[in-house]
Amino acid sequence: MKNIILIAPPAAGKGTLSEMLVEKYNYVHISTGDLLRDAAKSKTALGEKISNLLKTGELVTDEIVFDLLEKRLKEPDTLNGYILDGFPRNLEQAKKYEEMLTKLNYDLGIVVFLNTSYETLKKRIVGRVVCQDCGSVYNTLTGVNTPKNANLCDKCGGLLYKRSDDNEESFKNRYETYTLKTKPLINYYKEKGNLFYIDGESKEQMMMEIEGLLND
Repeated sequence: MKNIILIAPPAAGKGTLSEMLVEKYNYVHISTGDLLRDAAKSKTALGEKISNLLKTGELVTDEIVFDLLEKRLKEPDTLNGYILDGFPRNLEQAKKYEEMLTKLNYDLGIVVFLNTSYETLKKRIVGRVVCQDCGSVYNTLTGVNTPKNANLCDKCGGLLYKRSDDNEESFKNRYETYTLKTKPLINYYKEKGNLFYIDGESKEQMMMEIEGLLND
């Protein structure tokens, strides 16, 4: 299967699409955030360093991220195809990532941008509520996965709460920051001919369009 880089603004559906591809095609889902959190749990000097950086909110260097990513890509399960979720985040990382792929003799694959309208993204963020007990996620605005009771979890009966940054102003700032930082990266992949847009308005549409790319 083709390797996939997923690029998308907040709440565009990267996680949902990744889950469907993993389930249907046995893709390996690689998130650099997960790699860092897993490494932080290890009882090594590097693990302790990463743990301290994450606790203090400091940025983890690209050198550390690429070291973890290279080790993960060398594991045999990635040979059948993997999804790189939310990375690279900028042009410099993209170029360094391609140097790594050349060293590993891996193919870049395709870069997929989830094209989701601003209004849809805003509803997904502002309408999101989470169960404080089991972590189940619902939405009160989109009409998808609406809780039967606005205050209680359908699964365990726990109280639903809204995260402090799940508001319109916070989302607007996050979206504008994301757009500004990602534009050079999108242009780079577009010029290389590896960038493909798919409709992120519904999970069914996302899956149908990406399967068309994979089978092309």
